[in-house]
Amino acid sequence: MASIFRFKQFEVDQSNCAMKINTDGVLLASLVDTDGARRILDVGTGTGVIALMLAQRMIDSQVEAVEIDELAAAMASKNFNNSIFKDRLVLHATAFQHLQISDPYDLIVSNPPFYTDSLHNPDVRKKLARHTDLDFFRELLQFASSYLTSKGKIVLILPTQLAETVMALAVEHRLYCTAEIEISSFIGDPVIRKIVTFERMPTTMVDQREFVIYKSRGVYSESYKNALAPYFLAF
Repeated sequence: MASIFRFKQFEVDQSNCAMKINTDGVLLASLVDTDGARRILDVGTGTGVIALMLAQRMIDSQVEAVEIDELAAAMASKNFNNSIFKDRLVLHATAFQHLQISDPYDLIVSNPPFYTDSLHNPDVRKKLARHTDLDFFRELLQFASSYLTSKGKIVLILPTQLAETVMALAVEHRLYCTAEIEISSFIGDPVIRKIVTFERMPTTMVDQREFVIYKSRGVYSESYKNALAPYFLAF
């Protein structure tokens, strides 16, 4: 994969990042409900692509990003500073548990890095393995419970089975699933990812919808192209 990934309004240098740009991340950034989001936090930003896409979507927003890996944080900071959105982007090179929060967030998003296929280096896997522990999600949900606004949301993209587990954990922190997008590769295929939205107020009817990536082998669906058209040069 090329070290520079060019979008319509920005570019991302991913040369020093273990976590390259991937389908999970761009779908999360393009499909998440950003209505009313003025203060946004991207947890585990990696290259910074999700934060950049959200800054493009929400022109009145302040987007913060947190990244624990030093090399990735440096790369994300570079990508932010090289973008036209740099005045609305802030990078915290630390763990989210160590953030000093002054004002609550309207939206917290995360694409946990261990759910892509780009980790081929065993050392990187080992370094990030702590995030696979459910304690990571407990801490993230506790963080969200503490630092979301009253109508704020935390939105995660997760493998299907893990999504069910995280939904149960969220209830322990008084966060409830209000929407989910079920993602599959082709029509009729099993669901491979879920974009799950949690809020403080439970709902009697979870907003559920389906999203298919491909129309046929090698041909993207219209839904995919429409979602990524504001960002990808190819669309």
